[in-house]
Amino acid sequence: MNITPRKLNTFLLLKLPSAWLCGVRLKQIDRENCTVTVKHRWINQNPFNSMFWAVQGMAAELTTGALVTGYIRNSGKKISMLVANNNATFTKKATGRITFVCNDGELVQKAIDKTIETGEGQTVWMKSVGTNKEGVVVSIFNFEWTVKVKG
Repeated sequence: MNITPRKLNTFLLLKLPSAWLCGVRLKQIDRENCTVTVKHRWINQNPFNSMFWAVQGMAAELTTGALVTGYIRNSGKKISMLVANNNATFTKKATGRITFVCNDGELVQKAIDKTIETGEGQTVWMKSVGTNKEGVVVSIFNFEWTVKVKG
């Protein structure tokens, strides 16, 4: 995969400054997994002294979107990508450093292969789980990505 944490974090600074200012940072990416962290701070808090849900959403979406982007780049094809749907569950206040992990790289590869093979748009649901430093799940996000060969 050509995406590195340094390259993607620079991209955040230049193209998604709100995520960068809120502290969203890619920590690790490979063919199967992506890890993003964000720390609860004044700039990303809600009135209840925890992390605003939308900041958690930015970090969670990045874990899935970085995997999709990586597979599109590796395909060598022009493929569009778009979030068609999403949902989230919140199970605990998000305080401290929250780590989001997506392990759905293989699902993306299958969807990309199928859109290249058929020329038809494909959808894939990807899950990102956010945990605090104690390993307790604070939120779970699901994103339905659509991919389609341009042309």
